[in-house]
Amino acid sequence: MAPRVHQILATLGYGDAIGNEVLGIQRALRGAGYESNIIVETADPRLEDLTIDYRDFVDRVGPEDLLIHHFSLGSRASRTAFALPCRMALIYHNITPPEYFLGVHPQLVRQCYHGRRELTAYRTRCDLALGDSEFNRQELDALGFSPTDVLHVVPDFSHLDAIPDSRVLDAYDDEWTNILFVGRLVPNKRPDDLIRFFHAYKTWYNPRARLILAGAYGGFEQYYTQLQALIATLGTKDVHIPGQITNEALTALYDVADLFLCASEHEGFCVPLVEAFHKRVPVLAYASTAIPATMDGGGVLFHEKDPRRVAALMHGLVTDGALVDQVLEAQDAALDRLKARDFDGTLLRFVRQVLDSPPRERPPVAFDFWRQFALAEELEQLREVRPEAFRALPPEEDAGPVADLGHGR
Repeated sequence: MAPRVHQILATLGYGDAIGNEVLGIQRALRGAGYESNIIVETADPRLEDLTIDYRDFVDRVGPEDLLIHHFSLGSRASRTAFALPCRMALIYHNITPPEYFLGVHPQLVRQCYHGRRELTAYRTRCDLALGDSEFNRQELDALGFSPTDVLHVVPDFSHLDAIPDSRVLDAYDDEWTNILFVGRLVPNKRPDDLIRFFHAYKTWYNPRARLILAGAYGGFEQYYTQLQALIATLGTKDVHIPGQITNEALTALYDVADLFLCASEHEGFCVPLVEAFHKRVPVLAYASTAIPATMDGGGVLFHEKDPRRVAALMHGLVTDGALVDQVLEAQDAALDRLKARDFDGTLLRFVRQVLDSPPRERPPVAFDFWRQFALAEELEQLREVRPEAFRALPPEEDAGPVADLGHGR
């Protein structure tokens, strides 16, 4: 029987960068003749029919199969993948340093901390470790993974072919200047700095300007309240925060945007930057982590978060037609280089590399792993069927079944 190549990840999200990449990988694998399924712990209801629950897949993976493990946070699906007998290629999507969420989201602090700790257990488990950017590959190298390589993200822009939402066009397609940011409103992306930059720009250069921060903030309501307090303290008008939006609304926002502004301090790739390239919106971004490599010579980078200096750059990118033409030309060239990458060919080369290599010796797994696995499944059923009885149980002493995977403590 030919080896099968499956993917496993904690959750398959609708419309996010990892979810789109997972679906693209499945298309490439099936197109090359591999049997390939997507194994998850959870999935967006709109995508559930494309996935298989990790608990239902344990007996369907053999030693000759390859499991592509998308690692972004630790999960029960990840820990189960560790114990399976198959080969493994890990794709690392980066984990935000937990300190960004201190005082804002305690649960995410723990998840990011344990996720980064759990990642190190896979150094001896995976046959190949891939970053989806050179920045992420370098982080794998620093953690001691070997061999490593890069499976570059080549975004699918089909979601931006949607008919623009007429309500967004009616609201924002006017003589005002629209400064746009797209991304979750979370601390590492620093929407607070965007507000400060916009306040300086509006005060010193252009009172007929608005800032649109388009992204979900579910689970970060406390941080959203802090942003609103900052807006009130500065007295900044015309800051719009629409929350999570549809593809139709996103397309319309790119259509009306005069400038894409990014102040994020931690990104593993940052897909909205190249979405802005695709929609021919000039980009001004803070030169942190993976952002310079993602922009690849397109757009404009700034290295200091001085609101007065950033506001001056914003003004130039809005008013200087020759500069805008030069920036858009550089963005077009960067986007052409990105699209020219042979994602499918590179992926299949990595698959053959792992399948054709002698299998690595599997690291030890805690002796009672599968007993703990069965217990976790029973607890999950109890949580769903008898939630009151589940809440009455004593607190867990560990983060999940065999959280240390039998070693690494």
